[in-house]
Amino acid sequence: MKNIINRVSAPTPKFFKVLRTIGLALAAVGGTILAAPVALPVVVTTIGGYVAVAGSVLTAASQLTITNDSE
Repeated sequence: MKNIINRVSAPTPKFFKVLRTIGLALAAVGGTILAAPVALPVVVTTIGGYVAVAGSVLTAASQLTITNDSE
């Protein structure tokens, strides 16, 4: 568990910071589609769910990527 905490608090490379921001945006768009107050077609709701999951995974993976300067 300590290793994960160290990875999250370590510096993230610039490329992965951009991917993290894109992932957050995708998760927000997917969440907005899922929480829409109007009735949407099933296809749109399904796509919204997939976009939210993909954005969440992209954000988590980008946050755990660190720069390894020891090599």
